Formats: sequence, C-alpha cells, structure tokens
Amino acid sequence: MKAIFITGGASGIGQAIARRFAREGWRIGLADVDSNGLDSTAAALPDGADTYVMDVRDRDAWTASLDDFTAKAGRLDVLANNAGVPMGGPLADAPFDEIDRTIAINLTGAVNGARIGHAYLQRTPGSCLLNTASASAIYGSAGLTVYSATKFGVRALTEALDGEWHADGIRVRGLIPAFTDTPLLRHPAHGSNESIRERVTGAGLELSSADDVAEAAWRAVHGDALFAYIGKTADRMRFAARWLPGRMRKNMRGGTVGK
Repeated sequence: MKAIFITGGASGIGQAIARRFAREGWRIGLADVDSNGLDSTAAALPDGADTYVMDVRDRDAWTASLDDFTAKAGRLDVLANNAGVPMGGPLADAPFDEIDRTIAINLTGAVNGARIGHAYLQRTPGSCLLNTASASAIYGSAGLTVYSATKFGVRALTEALDGEWHADGIRVRGLIPAFTDTPLLRHPAHGSNESIRERVTGAGLELSSADDVAEAAWRAVHGDALFAYIGKTADRMRFAARWLPGRMRKNMRGGTVGK
C-alpha cells in the first residue's frame, strides 16, 4: 500500500488531498496543530489515518512523526508540504511577530519538511515531494507581501530540488493554486474588518475549490510537469507575468491583479 504524509491535513487543501488519495487506497498520514481537525478528517476517511499533532517549525516533531509513520506504513511515497498560514494587509503596518510567524510556518516549515523528509523519500523508489505554493508566487501580490514572498520561496525550493534530487530518484512537484476557498481565507486582512476572502472576491477574483487542488495534486504526483497551475486566476497571472508584465505591474499598483 502506497503512503502519503500531509502537513496542514486538518482542513482545507490538506484535508482534500487526504480524501483524494484515500479513495485510491493509499495509507494517509496527517499532521497539523489542530488536533480536533485531525480527528474529524481521519474519521471521514474510508480507512482512517495516522494523525500527528505537529508544528512544522518543530524539527524534532518532524523526525518523530515521520519515524512513526514510515514504521507503520513501511514506506513514504509522497510527502505533501502543504501547511501554511495567511497574512494580508500593508507591510508597513504589519506586526513583526506576525511577519516572523508567517515566514517560519510557510517557508521555513517547508524547508524543514524537505530537509528532514529527504531521507525517508529516498528509501522509496519513485517517491515525490509535493509542495503547495500559490498564485501569489507568480507575481508579487500587493496586500499579500509577506505571504507572497514565502510562496515565492516555496516555488524556488521546488525548482531547486527538482534538479538537486533528480539523481536521488525523488521527483519534486509544486501546486500553484489560485485563491482557494478554505478556512484560511476567513482570517481578517490585517488592518481591515474584511476577511481575506472578502478582499479576494471584492477584487473580482474567482475562488478555486480544495477538491480541484486535490485533483491537481493527484495528477501532479503521477505526471511530469514541475508545476500544476489551478484556477483561472493562476492561469491569467501566469500568462500576464510572461507576456504582459507592464499590464501586470499596472494592475498590481491598482489592486486589480487577475482582471
């Protein structure tokens, strides 16, 4: 039985990835700081899941969780580096503790997963590291500066390890979804009474479903493309960043990215 270990597995994209891979009979490992969410996600899967209350900033917890999961599963076919937190609002007003937390979870957490996960992935021929980036990693997103910077980092991590780990037989893939309708978007944008979801939809941008991202994750793990772009906003931003950079810059200054 193949096995996948998913961070941020208590809700949203991580939960949807767990459902998608469970349908194919994979053994599921879920890691998150939300113990109740882990329990409810595991209970909803056909064969349950191995759950780990874990903070991706904690390197000892990474090692302990992967040791336990691979001992039970006997292998690690996919490590889904998915955990992340949102952060919106003007950088000039952002609290430093919020900046530090976002960078530590979104970027350092992903680097931790890759660094520690390598040894486990290398033991399984044809294994895959699957990183969740964002459409904010296509072009720096005004109002999402720190979040965007971390996701650019995840994108760079994916590109670099695709080359670095090729000789080790580990495939590296990245998900670049548009704004996804998950609990993360319910968080307030810093300095505003609006949620991030309200900011996104107010700008005329569509939301992708977590199930769409999970389906793309399944295809990514079994395909050759380095990145999977998910949703109309991601497609438009990808096109504009390459072919219409001047318009992209103008739109970003006006807060109308994606239009």
